[in-house]
Amino acid sequence: MSQKKIAVVIGSLRKDSLNRKLALAIAHLAPEDFTFEHVRIDDLPLYNQDDDGKQAPSVLRLKTEIAAADGLLFVTPEYNRSIPGVLKNALDNASRPYGQSAWAGKPAGVVGVSVGTVGTAAAQQHLRPILAYLDVPTMGQPEVFIQNKEGLFDDKGHVAEGSKQFLQSWVDKYVAWIKTHTGK
Repeated sequence: MSQKKIAVVIGSLRKDSLNRKLALAIAHLAPEDFTFEHVRIDDLPLYNQDDDGKQAPSVLRLKTEIAAADGLLFVTPEYNRSIPGVLKNALDNASRPYGQSAWAGKPAGVVGVSVGTVGTAAAQQHLRPILAYLDVPTMGQPEVFIQNKEGLFDDKGHVAEGSKQFLQSWVDKYVAWIKTHTGK
């Protein structure tokens, strides 16, 4: 059984982020041959094309972590009906200079949780065309727009029984998506 390494990109910087909790819960539902490593995006400089010739160490670190991954998991909140600026900045930094994108060809899944009734639907719909342009094959179905409600996560950080079956179904399809696109 070949180990699959997943780079997890969380679009929230909050210490007690719901999306960080969701990312951890997903890892608990995945098979043992999948490892999830959260990549850091809070220390990246604002993208500036003038820096393409000499990228910051934090950008080079991110690109190396992405390159070493078999797949990607984007877990994002929704800010003002779109993706957070910090997530867009990470996408831009790791895709440059032109022709040297770390994202290209990496299969991905997109999920998110929010306090709003439509979860992160608009953010995910904005993220998907960016990923398509970056040549990131992104799982289309099922979509996961989770509204945070009391009891979504248990005291150990797992998804509580009421949502576990739904999320497990998504994880199973995500695992199959990654295996199909990595040929392993």
